[in-house]
Amino acid sequence: MNKYCITVIAAALATQSVLAMAQEPSSCQVIRTANVGWLDGISTNALTQVVAQGLGYEFDDKMLSLPIVLKSLSEGKLDTFINYWSPSQDPLINPLRDSLAVLQAPNLTGAKYTLAVPKFLADEGLRDFKDIEKFKDQLGGRIYGIQPGSGGNTLVQKIITDNSYGLKDFKLIESGEAGMIQEVTRSIQRKKPIVFLAWAPHPMNINLDIVYLTGGDDSFGPDFGAATVKTITSKDYAERCGNIGKLYSNLRFTVEMESSMMNSLDKKEPALSAAKKWLANHPETLDSWLDGVTTIDGKDGKTAVLASLSK
Repeated sequence: MNKYCITVIAAALATQSVLAMAQEPSSCQVIRTANVGWLDGISTNALTQVVAQGLGYEFDDKMLSLPIVLKSLSEGKLDTFINYWSPSQDPLINPLRDSLAVLQAPNLTGAKYTLAVPKFLADEGLRDFKDIEKFKDQLGGRIYGIQPGSGGNTLVQKIITDNSYGLKDFKLIESGEAGMIQEVTRSIQRKKPIVFLAWAPHPMNINLDIVYLTGGDDSFGPDFGAATVKTITSKDYAERCGNIGKLYSNLRFTVEMESSMMNSLDKKEPALSAAKKWLANHPETLDSWLDGVTTIDGKDGKTAVLASLSK
């Protein structure tokens, strides 16, 4: 056997090896995921979808409430969820840890999550959690949250139930993220006092003049509710769907990345369009995201995704 034949055989074996590594059950071809209607989750899901589709996968993204997302993951009816905010959602996640998988490394650090007020209200003296009760009449005894079942709402309700900061007579107003932001925007325009859940990354930090309240460490954690965002999968997803599971374990986002994406969405640009533009302008991101990841049929992942971005 000559050297040429040996080289050809070796190349063929290497190709077969790569294909074998990328081979997954047919059930892995469709990624069943969800978001809970938050712009950050919609943004990161859109970025992931663009990459996954470039690799040849289908992407089924449903909008569901957080309790339903977690129940579906624990029952194997969903595959992934990349919007687990810790520690605010820990009380919801912890009872289910034996029936799902939480990836160890966060996909986002530098986030925060606590109560905030418009700057005009902070200038009037409402700057700390202990100040809220003093402004009860102006606030109508209300604290505005997001959709029922969210971790942030749970923390606010606990504050009220436990009479923390003297807030036992307050009422939590539950709404979707968009509804809450509309209420805050109207309140700022009318100079009407309001206290609400706020977080970063989010366009509210760019588009609204707001101040995060100090003094909430016992409820939301230190540093204005400093948070990490993690990825959850169904229990056996990484073992069953190794290639796409590797992509999910590689995903890392930044506050700046998400804020840019969310601002585009806030201006009504379609999520997939915004995601394609962002990735086309930051192709170096794919180096780490696609490390050890191939297309669904075993070809070079980055080459395929970059080609898909130009379509």
